[in-house]
Amino acid sequence: MIITRAELRGYRNRTRNISKGLQDSLNEWVNESKTGKITVFLSHKHEELEELDGVISLLKVLGVEVYVDWQDTEIPKNTNGATARIIKRKIRENKKFILLATEAAIASKWCNWELGYGDAMKFKDHIAIFPVRNTYEQEFSGSEYLAIYPSIEYRDGTTKRVSGQNIPKGYYVFEPPNAEGNRALQTLKNWLTS
Repeated sequence: MIITRAELRGYRNRTRNISKGLQDSLNEWVNESKTGKITVFLSHKHEELEELDGVISLLKVLGVEVYVDWQDTEIPKNTNGATARIIKRKIRENKKFILLATEAAIASKWCNWELGYGDAMKFKDHIAIFPVRNTYEQEFSGSEYLAIYPSIEYRDGTTKRVSGQNIPKGYYVFEPPNAEGNRALQTLKNWLTS
């Protein structure tokens, strides 16, 4: 089940001090302790701050250090070749790669370039997409290539496994479908630490 923007905002509001502004909330996590944490390169569209804050809030609860390029003082103010070299290094240095897969991010040349490089460096055990849509019915039209990547999805406790058992409520990383159309899964927390 793809998570909606409204659900992501709700998660952010449950885990952060909502009296803080969005920018203050995003800046707050930069100053948190980074010792001994799993590291994630989070590819995203810069204008989508609410979605970004929601995903960062979710990952922080799981004890993860998140890298986003616009918080990096090494990144030049004006995008250039040095920007690309730094981003490549950061993708290699971080254990996991996640694309916050919104329509705007999928349309972004930079996000697609980062995904391609992340594919080369992290495929398949350390890369995932985190699809976010306005509604459950919205599809990734024209971006069918995203189906080859594991995806981070939420289950509400009512979805059944092939065996008939319910999948407990929570966030999971689902593998792409196998030849029979079945998808292996693991909890997001287990994936982050694997």
